Amino acid sequence: MQSQLRRVVVTGIGALTPIGNDVHTYWQALLAGQSGAAPITRFDPSRLKTHFAAEVKGFNPEDYFDRKEARHYDRACQYALVAAAEALQQAGLQQGPTHAGVDPDRVGVIWGSANGGMETLQEGIADYATGDGPARYNPYFIPKTLVDMASGLISIKYGFQGINFCPVSACATSNSALVAALHYIRFGYADVVIAGGSDAAVTPAGIGGFNACKALSTRNHDPATASRPFDIDRDGFVMGEGAGALVLEELQHALRRGATILAEVAGGAMNGDAYHMTATHPEGQGAAKAIRLALADARLGPEDIDYVNAHATGTPVGDLSEVRALQTVFGDDGLARLSISGTKSQTGHLLGAAGAVEAVATVLALRHGAVPPTINTQNLDPALPTRLDLTLGQPKARQIRAALSNTFGFGGHNAILALKRYL
Repeated sequence: MQSQLRRVVVTGIGALTPIGNDVHTYWQALLAGQSGAAPITRFDPSRLKTHFAAEVKGFNPEDYFDRKEARHYDRACQYALVAAAEALQQAGLQQGPTHAGVDPDRVGVIWGSANGGMETLQEGIADYATGDGPARYNPYFIPKTLVDMASGLISIKYGFQGINFCPVSACATSNSALVAALHYIRFGYADVVIAGGSDAAVTPAGIGGFNACKALSTRNHDPATASRPFDIDRDGFVMGEGAGALVLEELQHALRRGATILAEVAGGAMNGDAYHMTATHPEGQGAAKAIRLALADARLGPEDIDYVNAHATGTPVGDLSEVRALQTVFGDDGLARLSISGTKSQTGHLLGAAGAVEAVATVLALRHGAVPPTINTQNLDPALPTRLDLTLGQPKARQIRAALSNTFGFGGHNAILALKRYL
């Protein structure tokens, strides 16, 4: 059966991130080792333990939507529509499937978010709590808060009438969307799927809630260096926001319409740790199983992988757990041969959008033969293996045949994507 599976490629990418509001700017900032973390500007964070985040910068909704339309969407949906538009333009689908000669019933949207319209929800509850008259809710309050709304809005805007849903697996969400899209195309249920994720949780509740979990860095004196994966002094992740989008397409379908092929989606896998609500297994048992499943699905061996875009949030347990999972799969010699980078050190942690934004970085690494750096890491945790290439400080030129992009989420969700150069 597996020999008959259809090949799936990437024909468009889009990104809206704390270090760049389009793919080109994002990639150049990654190579430059730019940090997106800075004091929070969206609200006064002085009552919270963490006063900084990696916000999207210079984003004006009215540059993309008319004023009335913008008010109908939470920021998470605004970000989704912007990133999706960039990816669809590159794929030649920005004017809809019919214009491109594509069957709209065979084009789907699988778009995730860990939190949905968190800002809208918080504002609505706050208005009710502080009001003294009859409660007045905006008629768009419910649509703006729904976690699945971005997938619906993308399909409505472009007329995509195929498979349409929203996976939610915390910080593994957009990788879950990409793996699902891979399977729907492989098995013939769709020809094209735009997949990705968006989140906009830089809110008082978002920051305060993750502070209560003891998950966020509190390095308020130096936000730009707060995200420091694998460093002995790491103290948690930096909240980020934004969106990432990838257009996945069946190979022959893409070739027939002359689309540019950016990379091949070789495989992917998802599983569960069955261990803890918020912590990964300290030995990375579930993650190691997911990585092995993804390699098997991609028909790749550990020796075929040259680069890993690590989840690498900068949490004390999580970073070690991930490296131990890689060590289990690749062995000490294989681990030493890998190039690894933690791009969250630059973007912060985009939660449900993280996997898609990092998959975009992985596609670009494959295409340009460049490994983006891990920044801010000054003193490696001595518990790490001694032979470990974390691409510290500077990008590395390297021809990459195949790569993994790892994501792990609260609840024990693991989602691994395997990408390779299109040949």
